[in-house]
Amino acid sequence: MVEVAGRGSPTAEALGLLGLPAAIGELAARRWDVVVVGAGHNGLTCAAYLARAGKRVLVLEARPRVGGACTLEEVWPGFRVSPCAYLVGLLHPLVIEELDLPGHGFRWFPADAGLFVPFDDGSSIQLWGDDSRCEEEVRRLAPGDLDGWRALIDVKRRLRDAIRPPGARDLWIGPAPTRAEIEERIGGDDEARRLLFEWSMVEFVEHYLRDERLQMALLGQGVIGTDASPHDPGTASIHFHHASGRLGGMPGTWGYVLGGMGMVSFLLCDVAREAGAVVATGVPVARIVPGQGVVLEAGDRVDAPCVVSNADPRTTLRLLDGDADPAWRVQVEAIPMTGCTVKLNVALRALPSFRARPGTMQPHHLGQINTPLTKPEWRDAFRVAREGRLPDRLWTELYFQTAHDASVAPEGAHTMSVFAQYVPHTFAEGGWETRREEVRHLALQSIARYCENMIDAVIDAQVLGPPDIERSVGLSGGHIFQGECLPAYMWDRRLESRTPMPGVFLCGAGTYPGGSVIAINGRNAAMAILAAT
Repeated sequence: MVEVAGRGSPTAEALGLLGLPAAIGELAARRWDVVVVGAGHNGLTCAAYLARAGKRVLVLEARPRVGGACTLEEVWPGFRVSPCAYLVGLLHPLVIEELDLPGHGFRWFPADAGLFVPFDDGSSIQLWGDDSRCEEEVRRLAPGDLDGWRALIDVKRRLRDAIRPPGARDLWIGPAPTRAEIEERIGGDDEARRLLFEWSMVEFVEHYLRDERLQMALLGQGVIGTDASPHDPGTASIHFHHASGRLGGMPGTWGYVLGGMGMVSFLLCDVAREAGAVVATGVPVARIVPGQGVVLEAGDRVDAPCVVSNADPRTTLRLLDGDADPAWRVQVEAIPMTGCTVKLNVALRALPSFRARPGTMQPHHLGQINTPLTKPEWRDAFRVAREGRLPDRLWTELYFQTAHDASVAPEGAHTMSVFAQYVPHTFAEGGWETRREEVRHLALQSIARYCENMIDAVIDAQVLGPPDIERSVGLSGGHIFQGECLPAYMWDRRLESRTPMPGVFLCGAGTYPGGSVIAINGRNAAMAILAAT
């Protein structure tokens, strides 16, 4: 057994490769109340709640491994990485508590070192999670912006407390609220309303800050996984979405999971199986038949009055074939699902040493690091990628699991997760197979311009563009959030768990409250199913 903080995880022992618990024919012959299509973290969460409520639940995963985008793979011998997910921050406290994830081995390290950003002029800033240390950094870099910084932090606090207070009044729990209901919570706080519904990320930082470098440090936080420029309306809400969590009772905090991000899915799988859910991997579903069950690609039919799809909405639409409600089909097809990000998983001989703050084990390695773009560079990079070309440089966000947790790499080695934008989903010339090495070079050079040792430190790098993410993880268009999370596609404008098709529900990131490793989507779906049956 793989020990996680003193407790063994059966799913982790198998690295998520569970296979078949019984022959396909035997599984198909059993009576099921619910079939869950897809063993991503939300599907496993939904299965755990339903099984705990006494439902007979079968989870079918097309790929060999559970976890979807939040899993663990041994990309190189001794290196365990998650293909897409990297930090935990929005995992809902209610799910953590109700499913007793800590009792199953969930441990995490707060990334209280915050966000480190080096600049081209040799200066830098470290936006610590601790307010007093963060303000010291702001005072050093941009003393005239201290009051504005405090006001920027405060508007996020006011909005978080209004719509995501601790406890049962958190609007992420249950059915999506209308805009009127959200605005009633916000009251007359015009700045909070504009942050949630209107401001571009550029408008947001310019409203509070004057120093260009300090503004630049934050711009990427408004477009994470989003096919939009920080100049575009609504992108400030992306920043708030990712700052709205209360993990460990610490507002806005993110952290590293012991063993790697895939442990979240693995532990949820343990909980679901303990409750009686059956999880089978390597079993692709060919069709969802509303009210009746699913047909497998192998031809077998699995009967169940309820089917829950953890697949993205567009994949679900394809699985429904001609049985989709016409209005629902139109809604799904209108959701943008074209990915614009590239993920690099990198094996390192040493952590990068940044010229602005040299050293290979510094406080900034314990948080996250951004290599910034100027406002014109953001605009140009977005336009160029939309045209199917690569920009001159990438915005990158870097994470170092091994700075907290050496268990995921061989002794003395390190891992680096690189999340970068913008890249084309489809190149105007060539394709990902022919351009992959070029993207790898561009991403690493975009980091190396700030480092002393980056290129020499790299042992190997896995490069996952949008088509790779679509192929390996199953996310349509390679969009990591199962569709855009901009205001036009959020709250009551996002898909509901319950679909118009009889007995068909959704539980993935395409439902409210949106994308990231949250798990409340899966709980919301389970509660909707239990209320309907």
